[in-house]
Amino acid sequence: MTDQPVRPAPSGTAAPPATTGAPAPAPVPAPGPARLPDARPPLTASPASRSHAVSNRVRVWAYRGVAVLLAAALAIGLTLALQSKPVPVELATVERGPLRVTVDEDGRTRVKDRYTVSAPLAGSVGRLWLHAGDSVKRGDVLARILPLATPLLDPRARAEAEARVAGADAARRQAEAGAARAEAAAAYAVREAARERTLFSQGATSRQLLDQAELAERSRAEEATSARFGVRVAQYELEVARAALRRLSTGGAEQLEVRSPVDGVVLRIMQESEGPVPAGGPLLELGDPAALEIVVDVLTSDAVGITPGASVSIERWGGDSALRGHVRTVEPSAFTRLSALGVEEQRVNVLVDLDQPHARWAALGDGFRVEARILVWQADSVLQAPAGAIFRQGQGWAAYRVEEGRARLRPVRIGRQTGARVQILDGLAPGDQVVVYPGDLVTDGREVRAREGT
Repeated sequence: MTDQPVRPAPSGTAAPPATTGAPAPAPVPAPGPARLPDARPPLTASPASRSHAVSNRVRVWAYRGVAVLLAAALAIGLTLALQSKPVPVELATVERGPLRVTVDEDGRTRVKDRYTVSAPLAGSVGRLWLHAGDSVKRGDVLARILPLATPLLDPRARAEAEARVAGADAARRQAEAGAARAEAAAAYAVREAARERTLFSQGATSRQLLDQAELAERSRAEEATSARFGVRVAQYELEVARAALRRLSTGGAEQLEVRSPVDGVVLRIMQESEGPVPAGGPLLELGDPAALEIVVDVLTSDAVGITPGASVSIERWGGDSALRGHVRTVEPSAFTRLSALGVEEQRVNVLVDLDQPHARWAALGDGFRVEARILVWQADSVLQAPAGAIFRQGQGWAAYRVEEGRARLRPVRIGRQTGARVQILDGLAPGDQVVVYPGDLVTDGREVRAREGT
């Protein structure tokens, strides 16, 4: 064994003890702060990472392109599959038959002759003993009107009433005198006209003088008639003045009876309880329910084709079958009404009379709702097709006619039409098969087949 030289220890560390015959242990570093590895990514990507990102984008675009191609192929396949199969449609046959064009509108019943009984003068009406539906005869007492409370009397009011009576009496005498004068003038004119006729027949006078005499005769006769009416007016005024004086004298104890003007039924009571009413105030309504008419308001564009005497079918009135009627008149004046959609419409009333006896529709009353079908046009043999088979094409009309299993677009010319049928004037022939309510799948030349169950 040879001696090894001993190396001095670095500064700051303790020198290991010298040993002989054994290797020296590795030096232990001095303790210090621990250092962590740097976790930040490099500021610039490497060429390998850039190529990897590019390949990912290429792969994504490739997947997307494949998906688009698959979707397009699927759409084309579906289109071809649908076009290869006949489209199920509803078919109808163009044929000849009767056609009726009607105007269908709601209407209401109304009593033809309605009488509103009003108070002839202001007063206090007693409680009415009548009720709606009661029958009355002409001349029956309907109500009694008592005078209102008389105001305090004074000499001035009484003197004025007496003066009005005296003035009315003087006016009556004056009118009688005027009537006597007019009668005398008329008699003289008659004699003059007779004298001129005699002279004219003998050739002693001219035609002009005869015409003047006859004109004077007619004029004096009319003046005498007017004078007689003047006497009657003066007499009525005298009676009114005397009645006012009697009311002041007696304190208003009399009463006025309001009588029925016609035979009928009480339709409505306006003033049932006792109380004051003004002059002309309505008391009740009278009418005859057996004399009903139906009022149907229609569009003015439809009313142009409605004529008096047109047949009318009254439906949904509550009976077992429809009633027959006819148009009596179309009112000359229209009115504006808002529709259910808020659109202003010009409408006019059409008055309809019932043709069947009253026993058939006795259950109908005033103001009942009905549905009316007014006949505008009809024919026994008309070439027609379902309304659902005709549709607009540009400025005209068209239909799909089935020829050898395929739909062929054909322009048509139409005439009268209803909600269900259309008159065909040109473009289709009897026996043709047409597509009813064609959808978007039906095109010119497309193969079609009848839908099951049609």
